[in-house]
Amino acid sequence: MRKLTFEELIASRPNLEQARQLPRYPIYGVVDNVRSLHNVGSIFRTADGAGIQKLYLCGITGTPPKNEIHKTALGAEENVAWEYREHAIAVVKELKQNGVQIVVLEHTDCSDPFQDVEYIFPTCLVVGHEHHGVSEEVVALADLAIEIPMYGLKGSLNVSVAFGIAVYEMVRRILT
Repeated sequence: MRKLTFEELIASRPNLEQARQLPRYPIYGVVDNVRSLHNVGSIFRTADGAGIQKLYLCGITGTPPKNEIHKTALGAEENVAWEYREHAIAVVKELKQNGVQIVVLEHTDCSDPFQDVEYIFPTCLVVGHEHHGVSEEVVALADLAIEIPMYGLKGSLNVSVAFGIAVYEMVRRILT
């Protein structure tokens, strides 16, 4: 076993134009009121790596171009389709009307572990504010609430980490 060099990794990846032509999986992300620009950048990088369709940045969520986003996205913000919308509820209603399953990553009285549910594609993963989570109004419109089981003292993971875990499970389901 030999670790690949940075140059070898870069050489094995498509260039930006080729990457823009790659097929995208039928997964959307709604990022609502996420205040940390570093979290936003990390979500962009994960969205690119997972090959999702589009991100909707809503509320107080920062948008590119911003140095803090670019620092963690490493350019993924230039490759992932995204749109700013003031209200997440409007995006969720629109997607739902177009037959997209709405999945909130939130602790509710009926959340299921993310790995135990049936995802119906196309689907939209909604994540919310680092402290307050997904708004009650958006939760009320969801088709499904998922959570990541926690085995320590903390009740949740960082929003960008949680987004990554959930979205990669969705992609895994598409691929298997």
